[in-house]
Amino acid sequence: MPNKAVNFDEIRVDRPAYADVAAEYEQLDAAWNAASNTDACRQVIHHWDTLERRLSTWMNLVDLRFNQDTSNAEYKQAREYSDELKPRLTDLSVRMKRKLIETPYRGDLEATYGAQAFALWEADVLAFDPKIEADLVKESKLEAEFTDLLASGKLQFQGETYNFAGLAKFHVDSDRQVRYESSAVKWQWFADNVRQLDRLYDEQVRLRTSMAKKLGYEDFVGLAYKRMKRVDYNQSDVERFRAAVREDVVPLATELRRRQAATLGIDRVMFWDEGIFDPRGNPKPQGDHDWMIERATEMFDEMGGGLGEFFRLMDRCHLMDLKNRDNKAGGGFCTDFPAFGLPFIFANFNGTKSDVEVFTHEIGHAFQSYCSREQPLADYLFPTYESCEIHSMGLEFLTWPQMGRFFGDDAERFRQIHLIQSLLFLPYGVAVDHFQHLVYAAPDATPQQRHAMWREMEAMYLPMRDCGDLPHVPMGGQWQFQRHIYLSPFYYIDYTLALTCALQFWVRSRADMAEALESYVALCKRGGAAPFRQLAESAGLVSPFEDGCLREVVGQARQFLGVDC
Repeated sequence: MPNKAVNFDEIRVDRPAYADVAAEYEQLDAAWNAASNTDACRQVIHHWDTLERRLSTWMNLVDLRFNQDTSNAEYKQAREYSDELKPRLTDLSVRMKRKLIETPYRGDLEATYGAQAFALWEADVLAFDPKIEADLVKESKLEAEFTDLLASGKLQFQGETYNFAGLAKFHVDSDRQVRYESSAVKWQWFADNVRQLDRLYDEQVRLRTSMAKKLGYEDFVGLAYKRMKRVDYNQSDVERFRAAVREDVVPLATELRRRQAATLGIDRVMFWDEGIFDPRGNPKPQGDHDWMIERATEMFDEMGGGLGEFFRLMDRCHLMDLKNRDNKAGGGFCTDFPAFGLPFIFANFNGTKSDVEVFTHEIGHAFQSYCSREQPLADYLFPTYESCEIHSMGLEFLTWPQMGRFFGDDAERFRQIHLIQSLLFLPYGVAVDHFQHLVYAAPDATPQQRHAMWREMEAMYLPMRDCGDLPHVPMGGQWQFQRHIYLSPFYYIDYTLALTCALQFWVRSRADMAEALESYVALCKRGGAAPFRQLAESAGLVSPFEDGCLREVVGQARQFLGVDC
């Protein structure tokens, strides 16, 4: 890792050739076989880890550039090359991991690196076999096709052309008719493209199920949990958590929707009203992209904990791509370049309050990654996903006292709405997870049956939802805009588990911000050196799987919002 941070345009990694990488692994294998003590094993692991960081940097850079411009032929070609190569590189890596978990020196190595590394490596070994290499290539191509399809969407509204990110600002307009008409345009695109969307997902479900069976799993659910590296909780734990959301949060969400209708002066919150909570419109940041960066610099400088220095580095080294533009993929994410010890955040600003939320969310990921850059293993640079999301959602709440910088006198309105939407998200998040469990338990279901499954989830977790006469969504199609379902199967319950922990950071910050921030930074520095429950416990957080955890944070939220218990 270089001692001095470099600008983004200076980050270069030569495109790897399989033969060259295989030769490096042959050298590692020879050194490993010759290792006669723990110190010699550690040296091999260090060289292997350096190789893994370099390859990861290249793959992440290729993926980022494709997302920055999905129409760029060079970026597409690089993505296709990466898709073809990645399973072969995974095979080499998994062979090495198998040697590591089977070594007679394992006990001493666990004392050095921790047991979590071996748990992660065991999950990787159980999630891969060379017999599924071609399937993994096809899976990546299907995911790229979905990303390209959504990025290519051209939506005509009020005489202008928008992509999905650009149109989103109209979905929260103070004019209800504008909300309805813009939503109709969005969902008409999905109605027009439903056959392609259904075909893509059907191919993904069948392909993933086939891979699972080749590896000896009953269905894709078991394989997905290994791919997600869930090493300290299982499907039964997730089912109990979903039940807790139904019991403790859905009634509150129902009440919040009733209050929302009363506040807006309407009889019922329709689907096109769900994102707005004030007849004046939701608060908006009071400046453009450059103004936002200036305010964020002030915010993080004042917060301390290393956030100020970190954010200035991100800005100075051009490690953020936040402006919306044509042919840029939607959504927001954080990636990293581990060979350089640097993260990168990607988003699509559209002038709404979500710019602040997504921005602070992704900075949370990036800050944790940077704090963990000197962890001894690449596997520890990020924790598993549900732990990752504590850092992102936690920072959203820890920045609350600073929101006046972005929203002025509307800061308190923002805080109220942010909390309300966080609570409303919990039922939606578990609905997405439950839906995926249903889908992969019945992989031969028709597209129509899958849409019926989503309607079942809406009835169970979102009973107040009313889609009216909008195109596509009343037939159970809203899930098709949820990128995770296509691109990262089963990556969604993670947000709800993390949000339960982040809400605890919110409660603690109201009592003692300095203590909460100190605990947050310490958690970031631990990276992925422990599984989810241990990381949460180390930060003084109660696991979401503990009985009553949701009742406590929901009770605090009810009190803050003035909602009767």
